[in-house]
Amino acid sequence: METAFTPYASLGGGVLIGLASVLLMATLGRIFGATGILAGLIDPTDPEDRKWRALILLGMITGPLVILTFTGDMPAVQVPISTPLLIVGGFIVGLGVTFGGGCTSGHGVCGMARVSPRSIIATITFMIFTAITVYIIRHVIGA
Repeated sequence: METAFTPYASLGGGVLIGLASVLLMATLGRIFGATGILAGLIDPTDPEDRKWRALILLGMITGPLVILTFTGDMPAVQVPISTPLLIVGGFIVGLGVTFGGGCTSGHGVCGMARVSPRSIIATITFMIFTAITVYIIRHVIGA
């Protein structure tokens, strides 16, 4: 498996995520954590939150259609594993989000920007386990 190096697309995506995070904090005083946004939509503590949460998730879902509109092509997504492994991975990520008190966007983008010690530790943990996982998958399993 070859990993494509896409510095401009990655930079653009990072800028958009950062901008969205700043705008959400500036306008609603909320942290842009994707799993927290989804959880708050499914089981809201404040019913007034549903609208902005639904709009953000709608934007995440329809993003590829925006790319299609401007480029004429859908973004290429290749998933080199089976559906059962995707389900297992999703379950593991869900456990991590639950025990870690948030996801990579909440801790890595917003928490780090607020210099939250908890988020700094969580982000370091994400990065260590990401490196271990990539090493195991590419060099031990050989996928």
